Amino acid sequence: MRLLIQRVSRASVTVDGRVTGSIDTGLLVLLGVRHGDDEEDARYLAARTLRLRVFNDDDDKMNLSVEDIGGSILVVSQFTLHADTRKGNRPSYGHAAEPALAERLYELYISELRALLGEHRVGTGVFAAMMDVELVNAGPVTVIDRKSTRLNSSHVSQ
Repeated sequence: MRLLIQRVSRASVTVDGRVTGSIDTGLLVLLGVRHGDDEEDARYLAARTLRLRVFNDDDDKMNLSVEDIGGSILVVSQFTLHADTRKGNRPSYGHAAEPALAERLYELYISELRALLGEHRVGTGVFAAMMDVELVNAGPVTVIDRKSTRLNSSHVSQ
């Protein structure tokens, strides 16, 4: 799984003219699932997302998590995070998981976040829909995180 996480002052997702999720201060998470990803990956990354310290403390150091500041999380599925652009001008998406697996792990990641942070503090897009995502990236702060069973533990950030 690959996450692109952005610290935001606000973010929203609109599908067919209807807002499906919106947050104020918190994290916008774009989530891509890859072949071979599993439930352990989704649970691990949900817990890591909550602990990610990208919000400033009183000394202006990024030392606080979304949980520490009482923030929210907006999760959007995005298979294009696994695009391979090494050949030609059109990206290949062969590494992205098939939709059934991707949706199951996307939903598990969301349910883990909701169990840990609270139902009302986690918003979502709509899996596999054409979405308009609006955000104000605060900082800007953008982090890429991943956990893969195919990498040995020395390659996975702790």
